[in-house]
Amino acid sequence: MACGGFVCSKTSLCILNLIYVMVSLLMIGVAAWGKWFGLVSSFRVMAAVIAVGLFLFVVAIMGLCGAVKHHQVLLFFYMLILFMVFIVQFSVSCACLAINKEQQNLLLEIGWNKSESMQEDLERSLNCCDFLEVNYNESCVATCFKDQTCRPCSVIIQAYADDALQFVGGVSLFFSFTEILGVWLAYRYRNQKHHRQNPGAFI
Repeated sequence: MACGGFVCSKTSLCILNLIYVMVSLLMIGVAAWGKWFGLVSSFRVMAAVIAVGLFLFVVAIMGLCGAVKHHQVLLFFYMLILFMVFIVQFSVSCACLAINKEQQNLLLEIGWNKSESMQEDLERSLNCCDFLEVNYNESCVATCFKDQTCRPCSVIIQAYADDALQFVGGVSLFFSFTEILGVWLAYRYRNQKHHRQNPGAFI
């Protein structure tokens, strides 16, 4: 059968959702691995990554079941959820790509002040202390603290922030277009009829 028909739409939708399943399991696995080996001590960060992975997994399974069974209700809710995710993710990707230096510094400082465990992770991995100015009268987990040769973490973080935001924005933008592709495939497939069944029946 030529591509664009019932079988091709079904196969394309199944492949797309299998990719989503693999990505979601990878996210969950990486978060659990990082927590298990002590690479990430912040429970909030780990929980957020796992929650996003589980959400993506549920949506992918819904789309996969809807595609296999040609289930009208599952495909409808799959389209609806995926379209809402597309709007959010597209907005986030545009914000990451358009953010300026001043806004970037403000967001970094807000994020820094939210979690002490995340501060310790960054101080340990980047070998820096505090955010704007190093205070040697307080404690710090970085190895440079003993020699009093530490730099503020903001200097190091900002050096990587531009590249990180560009990467996150680019990846998010790419996945947002796969989501709108999934919405289009689900809409098209939902309104197609199986060639082996009664042509007058609406599946």
